[in-house]
Amino acid sequence: MPVSKRFLSLLNFQLAQFADRGDVASLVVYVTEPGPAETPSLIPVGQWPTAGRTLPPLAADSPLRAPEERRRWLPLRHQGVLLGALQVETSQLPWPEPLRQRLQAVALCLTEGLCLDLEHTRLQQQLRMQQEQLRVLLHQLRNPLAALRTFGQLLLRRLEGDSRNRSLVEGLLQEEQQLRRYVDAIDDLESGVAVFSGAELVTPLLLPPSFGGGGEQNLEPLMQPLLQRAAATAALQSRRWVPPVRLPDWRGDAGSVAEIVANLLENAFRYSQPGTAVGLHVAPHAGGGWALTVWDGGEPIAAGERERIFEPGERGSSGTDLPGTGLGLALGRQLARRLGGDLCLGASPREVDGSLPERGNAFRLSLPPAETARSTADR
Repeated sequence: MPVSKRFLSLLNFQLAQFADRGDVASLVVYVTEPGPAETPSLIPVGQWPTAGRTLPPLAADSPLRAPEERRRWLPLRHQGVLLGALQVETSQLPWPEPLRQRLQAVALCLTEGLCLDLEHTRLQQQLRMQQEQLRVLLHQLRNPLAALRTFGQLLLRRLEGDSRNRSLVEGLLQEEQQLRRYVDAIDDLESGVAVFSGAELVTPLLLPPSFGGGGEQNLEPLMQPLLQRAAATAALQSRRWVPPVRLPDWRGDAGSVAEIVANLLENAFRYSQPGTAVGLHVAPHAGGGWALTVWDGGEPIAAGERERIFEPGERGSSGTDLPGTGLGLALGRQLARRLGGDLCLGASPREVDGSLPERGNAFRLSLPPAETARSTADR
């Protein structure tokens, strides 16, 4: 059983406390190593006094493992498994009670240290295995993504002049590019590249720099693919889709805003009941900002859950049986507040506009004026 430098430091500290005991001749700590026999071999990893002798490993049949008149063994055992042993040589027997208690405490401390070493080794092996599997999956994922891009580009050429179907293929290519950026971001994690800036390490849900905060952009071009995707999803689910009458004339960290809206739309289609309407309502603020509200006509989220669902990993009771991580709303609120805005859940869509359903859910993304958004992102 290999031991870490931390365990050796702990071992030396524990053994050194017996320097004031004239009745202790020597202490040796062994750890077990599996062998061909049922009884494991014992490998010495530390001793006190530290100089004067070289200790060999003790095989299962070694006579040194048998107790002698002034040599005793304290097992380092956890849940019935022998992890090692503490060999004690003293000048008197029986041990005085203070010495016995101290030796028992040291044996217990060393046992806990070995357990932590074993757990650390297990977790390191598990992490290495997961990293290897992740590398394979990322490699394999790039192949179908490249094929999608190639087929999409070929199909785009064949649809020259067909504006209606051409826009659908263009949307597919944009989605492929978004997926590829996520794959690249995951790959950067393995290479040690910092995905989040130093200021964002305390809020690791924020998007990598390649998805948000990469400079000013107009929001409208990034919204068009989201509206196309929403219309296609509604058609496939046989439900009504209500697009916005206008798109926001807003410039800033448009990538983050588009990511928030994409999460809200995905949630609306995933969690609202089949057949209910879904829509996006856009309206300007009096002060120069904008409000983007993704609404649905489904079962309203319970009042007691309307704030809790914005916590990482939390989900409403109506969606516990559906796939999801419970991170989308937490991510959206963090991004919105970083921009100087906010994300909240209103009482009903009717509050947003009198023409919308009275029953349902309305997630409102508030965007500040572009100048405020820029200064907030700079900070």
